[in-house]
Amino acid sequence: MKYRRALLAAGSAGVLLAAGIAVATVPAAAAATGCSATYTITNSWPGGFQGGIHLTNLGDPLTGWTLRFSFPDANQKVTQGWNAVFSQTGSAVTAVNASYNGNLGTNQSVDLGFLANWGSVNPMPTSFTLNDILCTGSVGGPSTGPSSPAPSSAQPSSPAPSSPAPSSPAPSSPGPSQGPPGAAPALHVQGNQLVTASGATYRLLGVNRSGGEFACIQGNGMWNGPMDQASVTAIRSWKVRAVRVPLNEECWVGNSDVPAGAPSGATYQQNVVSYVNLLISNGITPIVEMHWNFGQYTGPSAGCSDAKATCQKPMPDAQWAPQFWTGVANTFKGNNAVVFDLFNEPFPERASGSSETAGWTCWRDGGTCPGIGYQVAGFQSLVNTVRATGATNVILLGGLAFSNDLTQWLQFKPTDPTGNLAAFAHIYNFNSCSNTSCYDSQLAPVAAQVPLTLSEIGENDCQHSFVDTLMNWADSHSVGYLGWTWNNWDCSSGPALITDYTGTPTAYGQGLKNHLATVSN
Repeated sequence: MKYRRALLAAGSAGVLLAAGIAVATVPAAAAATGCSATYTITNSWPGGFQGGIHLTNLGDPLTGWTLRFSFPDANQKVTQGWNAVFSQTGSAVTAVNASYNGNLGTNQSVDLGFLANWGSVNPMPTSFTLNDILCTGSVGGPSTGPSSPAPSSAQPSSPAPSSPAPSSPAPSSPGPSQGPPGAAPALHVQGNQLVTASGATYRLLGVNRSGGEFACIQGNGMWNGPMDQASVTAIRSWKVRAVRVPLNEECWVGNSDVPAGAPSGATYQQNVVSYVNLLISNGITPIVEMHWNFGQYTGPSAGCSDAKATCQKPMPDAQWAPQFWTGVANTFKGNNAVVFDLFNEPFPERASGSSETAGWTCWRDGGTCPGIGYQVAGFQSLVNTVRATGATNVILLGGLAFSNDLTQWLQFKPTDPTGNLAAFAHIYNFNSCSNTSCYDSQLAPVAAQVPLTLSEIGENDCQHSFVDTLMNWADSHSVGYLGWTWNNWDCSSGPALITDYTGTPTAYGQGLKNHLATVSN
């Protein structure tokens, strides 16, 4: 959908069993060594379970690493792993770095995941070693050999559920979700949840901040409204802890299509970095998103006939989108407090007028797509582009129909070597999927397997009864949500949360503000 200023707007709390096992030790006259390892069981079922290990190197940088631990029970056997090469002899498990994550700097973390079998009990390992150094949570101490088997009296996990479904949804009336009082936390995917380094579940709850996607390409400066500390303080006063920041592909890359004198290239990039850092320092997770992109499209639902990045296009372009995401990923890699949203609202199925499956194939694979006059960058290629930089940031992907359709998201989900891929949807009162029956049938299955965020929600009547119902549903399924949009536009022309940048809410915005007060902090 389109709004004034040629804007195209819009348009997890499962069972977690954690045994934190700290880190480190060092031979007396050697380099500093140390590590921490937190082991979690993210899901279990009769005879099997999914586990994860959040490993942090507290010592000097490593150019290769080996993690070792032992299962307490003889029936616990790793069957599959990711982000490391797993092997097992008897009860002893070894995980060696993958080709892409062998370099582990000081205080840098990596998340390992695995599937395993178990018998009548599923106790947790009690010790870990990194390169044969016992993980104790501190730096310094004697080195050890490979970790010995944990005692057989280790406490077993809770009884497994009756089926291998992902962890259960949160209760329908959750209390405030976890949120940091200081800087925004690094995030990673664990099962169907986003979690912090400490293993706390974390939903993306907040607002969109439109401006960076359109002002520059229109020759109207960098943003729309203030982006300073006072404005962020106003946002935070609503208990917002995630802000989605829409960007313009051509302005970031610095193409000649950007009007003379408008922020472009390095200037545009520095403005984005400054705002992202400001959000993080205020405890707000920034979601960096490519909203408008290059490529001429004049088919169904076209927003403009211009090849320039002046409106929403049906898919990212293969010409500049890889350069955009290489630049963004290189800029923010190593800072996993930043979340990447690869593209705003795909609609390749409308361009082709063909089957929905053909639309999903274009969505994942790109290339020459029916009805789209430019070469498309499919989302598998863009995930690969981001990961090729070494960035392990969480990546969000929407679906078809302007991100309102997730029906085949799981089937066409790109592969991600880091396991840090999550889903998003956009839900407005005028969308096809805009009632609880549709949420239950189309969104809930996705939310049961991967973290899901409704990264744009809103209604065009400047009221909040629709979003109230939607947020209640999201709370009951551990799904995050962000209102469109923290801009002081006329609420009757599209969902606008505020009347001024001190945070005075519209009637629609009041609904989001009231709700965040009960579930966020």
